[in-house]
Amino acid sequence: MNATGKDPLIIISGPTATGKTALAIDLSKALSNSNREFVVINFDSLLFYQELNIGTAKPSAQEMSEVPHLGVGVVSITQEFNASRFVEYATPKIAQIHAEGKIPILVGGSGFYIRALVKGMYESEAPSEEIRLHCEELLAKCGIEGVREELQKVDPESVIALHPNDHYRNIRALEHYLATGEALSKQKERFRENGPYDFSRSQHENWQIHHIYLDIPKEEHWEIIQKRTQNMIDGGLVQEVKALLENGFAPELKAFGSIGYKETLDFIAGRFSSEQEWSERISISTRGLAKAQRTFFKKVTPKHCYHPLKEAAQILSDAQAFLCKWPATC
Repeated sequence: MNATGKDPLIIISGPTATGKTALAIDLSKALSNSNREFVVINFDSLLFYQELNIGTAKPSAQEMSEVPHLGVGVVSITQEFNASRFVEYATPKIAQIHAEGKIPILVGGSGFYIRALVKGMYESEAPSEEIRLHCEELLAKCGIEGVREELQKVDPESVIALHPNDHYRNIRALEHYLATGEALSKQKERFRENGPYDFSRSQHENWQIHHIYLDIPKEEHWEIIQKRTQNMIDGGLVQEVKALLENGFAPELKAFGSIGYKETLDFIAGRFSSEQEWSERISISTRGLAKAQRTFFKKVTPKHCYHPLKEAAQILSDAQAFLCKWPATC
């Protein structure tokens, strides 16, 4: 801890295909000394899955041997992994890393995961079996209209905010009220008041965060995305997906709906006229993901923004200055 009684934590975020993993490894190696060790914790949602490798650009065994990595290949694609599970996974890991006098570097592009960790999530009790059955019976008997009519009586703001086709969130809002006696919209309002994108107001008061945000101009990034897609194809993406299907993994699994895997399933099924069309579709989808990630992280403050290919020296210098707030590590 430094004079403020806080522990250092580094975040490396940014759109997909901006070199976040490579930077984390380079930074760890460059800044390590006898008093300073680093542990990387992944917050890219797809890297948590054991079976997905090529299409997720998973760090190689060599890369993970250079710097300890956590959160890579820890669950099967048959299991659900989400922001809530990430928080449950990462929070004690970070506490242990700090207890050992080491420095965690959180690396990824899944904005909702890192925000849930830093800012917290809506507090929501699991509904009792009685409440769950009540809502199921209401849906079966009266349809989503019946659910929304009951929700209108107790949480009209949620009815306005939620689309009628979003059955899951409508039911969840009603379950939340029945379990807690409070409208879910009120809890969301409190969350917004706490500045959901203001990472300086963390729920973890003992953390001092240095947030490194990487981005590349769109035209330059598009070329990188296309090359990365081709590398995945050349690296055996089709063979990986075929092997998973042959081993009994159902194509309906949620993980198979992710970018790269969804398009590859379509390619195997003959839904593309050529390999080029398949490759272009993956690249276009990846570009769309990058745009959504930019939109999310643009709102996040504070952060230090860099071009990873042109400002590597500045990234290193700024991280060094941050860590020197803890004199024992310099």
